[in-house]
Amino acid sequence: MIDLLQALILGIVEGISEFLPISSTGHLIVTQKLLGFKDQHDLFTVVIQVGAIAAVVWYYRHDLWQKIVGVLRLEKAAVNFWKILAIGTIPAGIIGLLFDKASEAITTPLVVALALIIGGVILWAVDNKPVARAQEAVALEHITNRQALLIGLGQCVAMIPGVSRSGATIVSGLAVKLNRPTATAFSFYLSIPVLVMASAYKLAKYSSEIPHITGGYMSIVVGLGAAFVTALLAVSWLLRYIARHNFKPFAYYRIAVGMIILLLLSVGWL
Repeated sequence: MIDLLQALILGIVEGISEFLPISSTGHLIVTQKLLGFKDQHDLFTVVIQVGAIAAVVWYYRHDLWQKIVGVLRLEKAAVNFWKILAIGTIPAGIIGLLFDKASEAITTPLVVALALIIGGVILWAVDNKPVARAQEAVALEHITNRQALLIGLGQCVAMIPGVSRSGATIVSGLAVKLNRPTATAFSFYLSIPVLVMASAYKLAKYSSEIPHITGGYMSIVVGLGAAFVTALLAVSWLLRYIARHNFKPFAYYRIAVGMIILLLLSVGWL
C-alpha cells in the first residue's frame, strides 16, 4: 500500500511538472530520493510520462484530428505543421539514443540543483526580452523550418536532468521570436513524439526490470493515472496563465528549489 502511495505522489509530481518549465525529471529524481523509491534505469520516471502525453493528446484532440485530416487532404498549413513537428523532433531523437548511458550517469540531485538554478537564470533573461504581441503571434503552421530546427536543438539540452524539456523548448521558442502562447503550444506538441519515443525505447530495452521497481507493474499503472489527471489540469492552467503573464515566477521557483536541494545535500538529507 505504501508503495502505491509513493507511486501516486510521483505521478502527481510528474503531471504537474512535465509541462511547466521547472523540470519534471529533476523533481522526480529528488522526490524518489526523499521517498526511498527504487527505480531502474529511470524506467518508472520515463514510462509514467505516457500519462502526461495522453493528457496533451486529449487536450488537443480536436485540433490534432483536424491536422490529420488536413494532411490527408494535402492542405498546406497541415502539411507544414507535421513537417516542422518532425524537424523539431529529430535532433532529440538522435541525441537521446547517442547519450542514453551518459544521461543515466549524471542523474543526480547535484546535477538537478545546478541545472535548475542555471536554467532559471536563463529563463528569466530570455523572458525579460520583448516578445511578439498577441496580435503579432506566429501561427503554429507558419513556424519556419529554421525556427523548428533551432527549437529542436534547444530541446536536446533537456537531456541534462533538471533542465526541463518544456523549459528548453519554450526558451528556444522565445529566442527565435515566437510569442509566449505560440512557444508554449509548440512545446506541448513537441512533447508528444519525443516522450512517446523515450517511453517506447525504455520499455523495449528495460521492460524486464519493471518487477524490480518499487511496487512493480501496479506502481506504473497508478503513476500513469495520476500523471494523466494532473497533467491535464496543468496544461489547461498554463495556457490560460501565459496568455496574460510571463515566465518569471517559474524562473524564481527554479532558482529557489535548486538552492534548497543544494542545502539538503549539504546537510546529508539527499
